[in-house]
Amino acid sequence: MNLTKNTRRAAAAALTVPLFLFTAACGSDDSKASSAEAVAKVTGKPGAQPKITVPKDAKASDEVVTKALVTGKGQAVKKGDLVRLEVAAQTMKGQRIDSTWEPAAKPGEPHRQIVAELTDQLTQPTMPPKVLNALAGKKVGSRIEVETTAKTAYGEAVAAQLGLQPDEGLVWVVDVAAAKKLDKKAKAEGEQAAPESGMPEVKAEGAKAATITIPKGEKAPKDLKEQVLIKGKGAEVKAGQGLIAQYTGVKWEDGKQFDSSWNHGGATAFQIGTGSVVQGWDKALVGKHIGDRVEIVIPPKLAYGANPQSELRKNTLVFVVDIVGTA
Repeated sequence: MNLTKNTRRAAAAALTVPLFLFTAACGSDDSKASSAEAVAKVTGKPGAQPKITVPKDAKASDEVVTKALVTGKGQAVKKGDLVRLEVAAQTMKGQRIDSTWEPAAKPGEPHRQIVAELTDQLTQPTMPPKVLNALAGKKVGSRIEVETTAKTAYGEAVAAQLGLQPDEGLVWVVDVAAAKKLDKKAKAEGEQAAPESGMPEVKAEGAKAATITIPKGEKAPKDLKEQVLIKGKGAEVKAGQGLIAQYTGVKWEDGKQFDSSWNHGGATAFQIGTGSVVQGWDKALVGKHIGDRVEIVIPPKLAYGANPQSELRKNTLVFVVDIVGTA
């Protein structure tokens, strides 16, 4: 078994395919403080890659063990908040699960971070809810260590999908870089422009998925197309930020919806401009503004064409994205 390969493949699937949110329930958050102590030793300061050392034959507790390595001075994180995190995660045998400390693909570009909501749903394969929710009450700027077993973190079924043994000990070292209250009902407001020639028609009313109508007789474009339907007045979206958005996606070929943030409770967030989402999103949304409503038509080569496991690999995708904030 190659844990790193298997686990990172699952992680990559969710990080590059945000459209099907990985929402397998992982049980409710345990609010009781653990009586066990952390067994791993962590060295390094927040803002630098940590070194994790686990004594030989150390065994993880079945409880979620949380240890504050450094206490920050920022705002306290609350359940339901959106957080931006630096993460190093590994098994207690030293096999890496995930790390955001890898350098960016190109010098000078922002590197990948984890952007996630503190929720009871598994939306980040390498950051299960019981780990994320252990950050509640901690302050921005803190470095937190979290330990438990795979079966406690994920449940046995999901742990098996990620290539983890049930009793395998896992360690996370998490730097809380930012936190923000998430308004799940937020959406772009203002007069919407008519679709440009060849672009699908969009109707977005109320707290529900937009209706997107593909123009009859039009062939799917081979290149990325975009149009700002509502111009916002907020700040420019920069690469590396957490993009908070309402979105709806349909397939050009049949006009059928395959995902919408409204189907997952409302506005959600992804890191933008770092390869954490499909290329079409990175190319179209970096440089736009908070408050914009953007229609994007993405050919397979900039969507899931390179992913043989995706059901959407042959499809041209049409998105309507309301940019409602950044973090």
